[in-house]
Amino acid sequence: MKEYLSVGQISKPHGVKGEVKVIPLTDDIKRFRKLKKVHIDEEERAIIWCKFQADRVILKIEGIDTMEEAEKLRNKDIKVKREDAIKLPRDSYFIVDLLECTVYDTDENKIGKMYDVIKTGSNDVYWVKGEKEILIPAIKDVVVKIDIDSQRIVIKPIREWQYED
Repeated sequence: MKEYLSVGQISKPHGVKGEVKVIPLTDDIKRFRKLKKVHIDEEERAIIWCKFQADRVILKIEGIDTMEEAEKLRNKDIKVKREDAIKLPRDSYFIVDLLECTVYDTDENKIGKMYDVIKTGSNDVYWVKGEKEILIPAIKDVVVKIDIDSQRIVIKPIREWQYED
């Protein structure tokens, strides 16, 4: 498992005093209010304040006081240590952990490697690449077991839930 988790990506400077605009990579944008320190390029930085703007976050980061300094952070990830990450509810997982998993069906057939998680609003969809690419609805009727420690996801056999043409 990775030691650091990305919670946002700096998109561009905001204003002339070194603030940065951040694209959140977390389900709960309000979590930025509780951030005291973050890691950018493996350097720990203190968060002085944050405010919200539509679907973005504006951060003031200690030591970044000019637009030029903020510009140097463009497209950088904002990360937190795993131990400082929010505690997830039962049966919830960090996407970065799911991306390290291999997907099998209950008959032990290897389906492929998790490639991405697509957020649809109603339920997530797992994009798995193997011999073929397949989209798997992340619902309890299909996903039987997720074992992050073993990097293994087990689903019902595709024939049981996929519609025939």
